[in-house]
Amino acid sequence: MLIDDHEMVRLGVSSYLSIQKDIEVVGEAENGLIGYEKALDLRPDVILMDLVMEVMDGIESTKKILGEWPAAKILIVTSFIDDEKVYPAIQAGASGYLLKTSTAREIADAIRATQRGERVLEPEVTTKIVQQATKPRKELHEDLTKREQEVLLLISEGKSNQEIADQLFITLKTVKTHVSNILAKLEVEDRTQAAIYAFKHHLVK
Repeated sequence: MLIDDHEMVRLGVSSYLSIQKDIEVVGEAENGLIGYEKALDLRPDVILMDLVMEVMDGIESTKKILGEWPAAKILIVTSFIDDEKVYPAIQAGASGYLLKTSTAREIADAIRATQRGERVLEPEVTTKIVQQATKPRKELHEDLTKREQEVLLLISEGKSNQEIADQLFITLKTVKTHVSNILAKLEVEDRTQAAIYAFKHHLVK
C-alpha cells in the first residue's frame, strides 16, 4: 500500500511495482489519516509511508497504525534525512527508512526485505543511529545552571526555601522556580530525592 501526498510519486512507484510478479499494490492514500484508515481495512503486507503530508503526517500515521495493528510493516520513503524526521520515525516503529532518491528497483527490493521481516535503512540513517547510540550520555545534573547548582547545594544542607532566598539574596518566588527546575532536570519527585541524587553523584561533600 502507498501513502504519499504526491500523485505522481504514487503513480510512478505503482507503475513500476505493477510489473513485478511478486508485488501487488492493493491501495493508495494521499495523506496519513486516509492511509491509517485504509491500512487497517486492507491490512497490506507492507506499507510505503511518506513523512510530510497534510492532514496527518507520516510519523503520526505510523504511530496510529501500529497502535491498533502492531504487526504492520511500515517502510518510510521520504525526501528528508534530518534528525527531526529520522529519529521520530524509527521511534514510532517504522520497519525501514529510505530516501526518494532510491531507484525503483531498490524500493522494490526494500519492500521484499521488509515483508521478510528485515530492517531496511538508508546508509545515512544507519550512520545517524550508530552515532546516537555511541554518543556519551550526559548526566542529568549537567543541565543544571550555575544558580540551580547553588540552590541544590543548599537543599542538600537542609535549607528551607526562605533560608535559600535570604542566603542568595533572591526572592522566595525565584527559589521556588529554581527548585521546580531542579526536580524536573534531575527527574526526581521531591527535595529529599534531589539531595540524595546530589550526594550519590558527589555534587556535595
